[in-house]
Amino acid sequence: MKKIGFLSFGHWSPSPQSQTRSASDALLQSIDLAVAAEELGADGAYFRVHHFARQLASPFPLMAAVGARTRRIEIGTAVIDMRYENPLYMAEDAGAADLIAGGRLQLGISRGSPEQVIDGWRYFGYVPQDRQSDADMARQHAEVFLDVLRGQGFARPNPRPMFPNPPGLLRIEPHSEGLRERIWWGAATNATAEWAAGLGMNLQSSTLKFDETGKPFHIQQAEQIRAFREAWKLAGHEREPRVSVSRSIFALVDDRDRAFFGGNESDDHFGYIEADTRAVFGRTYAAEPDVLVEQLREDEAIAEADTLLLTVPNQLGVDYNAHVIEAILKHVAPALGWR
Repeated sequence: MKKIGFLSFGHWSPSPQSQTRSASDALLQSIDLAVAAEELGADGAYFRVHHFARQLASPFPLMAAVGARTRRIEIGTAVIDMRYENPLYMAEDAGAADLIAGGRLQLGISRGSPEQVIDGWRYFGYVPQDRQSDADMARQHAEVFLDVLRGQGFARPNPRPMFPNPPGLLRIEPHSEGLRERIWWGAATNATAEWAAGLGMNLQSSTLKFDETGKPFHIQQAEQIRAFREAWKLAGHEREPRVSVSRSIFALVDDRDRAFFGGNESDDHFGYIEADTRAVFGRTYAAEPDVLVEQLREDEAIAEADTLLLTVPNQLGVDYNAHVIEAILKHVAPALGWR
């Protein structure tokens, strides 16, 4: 069995070919797609976070709205760029959204990917310390966030407060019990996956990772997952970790699918996501359901993961994206034992 959710980048464009032409469209359609996915039996609604772009950005209002409109589906991010975040304010937002959702948030955080502007986090007021990289700063913010989510008091109370305080040091409020165990790290390397395991974070692995061996993408990703699980075991955590992978998968079941994605199947490719960092990008799967089933059986990383996030073409509209999700749940997942 696998949990199956969708991952939306939340693009919008004023183009006449787009069904999502404004920020309002992107936000409201994201809520509607989460509702539709829950009705179809999907397990998760996940959203990407980008800044300075015509895409979804601040995730907590969206997740709170999804939480208020749904009852069962997991609500998550993949990922929040921690270079941009105040970890204490983020803990308040996350606690509030999680309480609204009844404890269903699954927050993916990370260093993030290259953004639309140079060093965009500087405009948000964050600057790495001496001899610290932006990645170091992101991990530092993440560690503070994780510590605050434990719910332990740390702030000295005012002896003459406006309202009565509970005894002792004060914590960030609202606190949502259990959220600390539902934080995931989006890892691009084996080393950061192992670091995340040591801190007790779950693992998110995307449709790309830094090329560390030259092997096919799904094999490198499977090796990353195994390294993560070994590091988790060595850290001595009591609970079992969760692992998600993202994939672009389209079952061609009608003429719309063939028009949009017929012939779009691709192979892995290698390239540079940053000027000096070679990455391997995973393939797109687009085929008739019986062919997809056989192809996906060979994907080692999907086999290793407990959660699969389907990247959706959100600008094609809610109805079509719900169809994309339903086609996988109905025509592919049962044959693979995921349902």
